[in-house]
Amino acid sequence: MSTAADGLVRVEKRLNRAMGRAISDFDMIADGDVIMVAVSGGKDSYTLLHLLRLLQKRAPIDFTLKVVNIDQGHPGYPAETLRSYMRGEGYDFRMIAEDTFSIVTEKVPNGKTFCSLCSRLRRGILYRVATELGCNKIALGHHRDDILQTLLLNLFFAGQLGAMPPKLAAEYGHIVIRPLAYCVEDDIAQYAEAKAFPILPCNLCGSQDNLQRKVIGRLISDLDATHPGVKASMLAALQNVRPTQLLDRGLWASLGISFAQEGEPERKLISADRLLRISQEI
Repeated sequence: MSTAADGLVRVEKRLNRAMGRAISDFDMIADGDVIMVAVSGGKDSYTLLHLLRLLQKRAPIDFTLKVVNIDQGHPGYPAETLRSYMRGEGYDFRMIAEDTFSIVTEKVPNGKTFCSLCSRLRRGILYRVATELGCNKIALGHHRDDILQTLLLNLFFAGQLGAMPPKLAAEYGHIVIRPLAYCVEDDIAQYAEAKAFPILPCNLCGSQDNLQRKVIGRLISDLDATHPGVKASMLAALQNVRPTQLLDRGLWASLGISFAQEGEPERKLISADRLLRISQEI
């Protein structure tokens, strides 16, 4: 009979394999790296930190983990819960107190969501702290489902086709990495529950209803429930981009593409400017 311990072993193996593939595919970690792991107190960042420490113990390279949490001044923020956990686990941990809560609640009009401004302020603090700690990389806990939601958010509301890069050259020379890019949120939730991580609530964001990300998340989950495999197919699509099937002229130019070819010889082309003048004369 399967036990809870067996289930934990299986989900940990799935997460480790998925994280290992992402790290390998995008060369996320190198010998000598000093990685700042940004921990929010949520299930994703706890899982990321724990899996990175497991990797650190068995990897054939040496890298250092420094853990940072930002106390953003939320009323009733349970900072000591996180401090106590990090002490007990022996992590190299720092909590940075920055009252972004007051800024966000002052600047964001009633009825608008706080997430965009809050994340920008938090990102700036993380870059600064990474420099102060001598970290060359910043690890974030975004997973597969976050990336898929961002893809549709950009498509539906931002008029662009883009998601979250698994590896990003950020400000001040830092490299941002997302080792959980291939990891499934349900696995992360199961793992966090089994490991009994002390989850900290986000009262600021959680108090707002109908956030676009939540709506998109429900949409994707409903589709996947009705048509199993939709999420896996979406992730595969992000790894199988067909530039000539898109309408981005700048992308075509950067790739040296004049038109999509299916075995036809190239014909004389009319310049875009000339075609526009012709169309306006009709």
